[in-house]
Amino acid sequence: MANVLVIRSAATGEASVSNKLINAYLAAHPEANVVERDLDANPVPHVDSASLAGIGRQAPEGDQFAAARALQDEIIGEVFAADIIVIGLPVYNFGMPSTLKAWFDYVSRAGTTFQYTEKGPEGLVKGKKAILAQARAGKYDDATGFPFAVPHTKSLLSFVGVDDVTVVTAEGLAFGPEAAAEAISGAVAEISAL
Repeated sequence: MANVLVIRSAATGEASVSNKLINAYLAAHPEANVVERDLDANPVPHVDSASLAGIGRQAPEGDQFAAARALQDEIIGEVFAADIIVIGLPVYNFGMPSTLKAWFDYVSRAGTTFQYTEKGPEGLVKGKKAILAQARAGKYDDATGFPFAVPHTKSLLSFVGVDDVTVVTAEGLAFGPEAAAEAISGAVAEISAL
């Protein structure tokens, strides 16, 4: 039985296409042990001067950093406990939602989820698979690296050691109701089959 970590990052709740794709995946895998983190309902704080020291390599002294460190420990624990990480990836202004970037900021801890070696950085989150449930209004040639959401997300995952990444995309959602319905239907079938 797989342990699945679900990261929802859409700001549109039930109307979100990335959330619909996640729901389709979960419906196809009812036996999975699922932990969900909804970054819209419970956003991870963006890194600022009050939290930066708390999420660094070593736990700093002082109560002012305790909450940030505890949240980071919880988030990292969820990542390590998962076999599969399913990330909802709505494309906002050609990139990932800022709430998802904040989550990655808390996942990335030197000495815990990655380390620097003589050969460069090494990810320490081994043996995981990731599924990106991407939704975007336009249609793009992903080979160009634009928009940036998938390349950025895959790079952040790879940095911590997750290189087995499958991307399922519902695109052209702004091209009218018929095009959107067709795109969603195709992506739901694709993610359900994983």
